[in-house]
Amino acid sequence: MTQSYKHLFARSLAAAPERLHFAAHSHHLWPDASYVGQLAAWQDAARLADRKWGRVMDEIWPLAQRYVAEEIGAPDPSTVVFAGNTHDFLIRIASAIGHRPLRILTSQGEFHSFRRQADRWEEAGEAVIERLPVGAGLADRLVEAAGKAHYDLIFVSQTMFGTGKVINGLDRVAALSRPEGPWVMIDGYHGFMAVETDISAYADRAFYLSGGYKYAMSGEGVGLMHAPHGFAERPVLTGWYAEFEDLAAPPGHIGYAPDARRFLGSTFDPSGLYRFVAVREMLRDEGLTTASISAHVDSLKAELLDRIDGTPLAGAELLHAAGPGQARFLAFRSASAQSWQKALLEQEVITDARGDVLRIGFGLYHDARDVAKLHAALTAI
Repeated sequence: MTQSYKHLFARSLAAAPERLHFAAHSHHLWPDASYVGQLAAWQDAARLADRKWGRVMDEIWPLAQRYVAEEIGAPDPSTVVFAGNTHDFLIRIASAIGHRPLRILTSQGEFHSFRRQADRWEEAGEAVIERLPVGAGLADRLVEAAGKAHYDLIFVSQTMFGTGKVINGLDRVAALSRPEGPWVMIDGYHGFMAVETDISAYADRAFYLSGGYKYAMSGEGVGLMHAPHGFAERPVLTGWYAEFEDLAAPPGHIGYAPDARRFLGSTFDPSGLYRFVAVREMLRDEGLTTASISAHVDSLKAELLDRIDGTPLAGAELLHAAGPGQARFLAFRSASAQSWQKALLEQEVITDARGDVLRIGFGLYHDARDVAKLHAALTAI
């Protein structure tokens, strides 16, 4: 039987004991460490009042930067910056491009935040967008397309949120990135702390976006980005935090921080950073890494797949191969996906359905007993 880590999530599990939550890829349950982090944020605000920002920016922020850099293989933690969400970064990067329309190369399988903004830019005449079909050889097809036309942005996910497919060859896409354009942006929202990630080979040229809401187990308000030096140095959308430490700026000059803080806005809620740091320290203390958590999840996914005969899932299409190095959810395509999701919800089993795809997400708070309960629920629909 697989090891259980439920003790790390006692508060979330006790809050809804009848719930069987298999949507860790969508809204990951919060571990108890995040509660400790949230309390620490409040206590620092009460204790330090106006001086809390010294604690946030001089202690919590650098810790969070270091943890992100270690996770993704970024050599320099100063290239890591935080915001309330990744959309803030997207629009600030776009604002640094000095012409319109933007010329964007992307895929047809990007997450809603980018998809909606790109669609609206296109509708407003502010962008011309080429969208390549998701599927085999996507990285090579992006490189090929980029060789035929000039683009300002090349935006692609590390792991496709709809299918769970991990995109191979992102290093070849990143190699296209230049300070003068195009800029390559990798959306790591389903990759960060879900699959082992090492951007060190292209950290000097590609942007990497992610957040704490999913596999980082830290909740909302922890948008994060690695921003290579020399790229998008003066975003037009900017807030006063972005000018901190530009001490050499002459009077009247709109200065920017010399590192990734050039993408900051204005006053923000730091509690998410406290939660993120607390969760990372919990993982450190427990000896848990992305690789070991993925191994735990992989065993649970394999157990479910071994038992799907006799359930409705047996007739569905599994959209990506199971095994190491894959997303932490299983995606099943079927015309019945929506009805399955509703039938499971009636049994207090939480999954999600996007169109004709049912997604079942696994996390550290699951064990073999949960898979057995999920199997029983599936046989009952």
